[in-house]
This record gives sequence, structure tokens and C-alpha cells, in this order.
Amino acid sequence: MAILLSELYGKQIITNEGKKIGMVEDAILDFDKGAVANLLLIKSEELTRSANTAMTLAKNSVKYERIKSVSESIIVSAK
Repeated sequence: MAILLSELYGKQIITNEGKKIGMVEDAILDFDKGAVANLLLIKSEELTRSANTAMTLAKNSVKYERIKSVSESIIVSAK
């Protein structure tokens, strides 16, 4: 099933245990694989302005591979 990237923006991300993680603000694409790599809980501009980009990315993103379902909200597996 294909999903348009634009359909993910603004959706609430919730773990399969019911914990709210945040809203999709942006995405990181893997052009080599032709897929979404991460969903960002912050705008990409905030990520690039960060003093420690790697730590900010880890704290404010969800790996796309964790997604279990997409409907009104996005359900992801707990870490």
C-alpha cells in the first residue's frame, strides 16, 4: 500500500502501548533506497540549527521501520 508523504504531516504518532510521542513535522528521505528513513517531530530547520545534530535527531525522530499502521494517527512499535 502506498501512502503519500504529504498525508503523514500533522498526524499524531502513538506507540502500540498508547504513549503519545508527538506530531509529524517533517521527514528524512533515503534517496538511495527511495524510501522514508525517519519521521521528524520537529521542523528540519530546527535540526540543522542544532549544536548536536545527531543527539537532536535521536530525540526528535521516529524510524520509519517502526511504523505498524497509518490512519487518523500513526501507530509505531515501542522501542
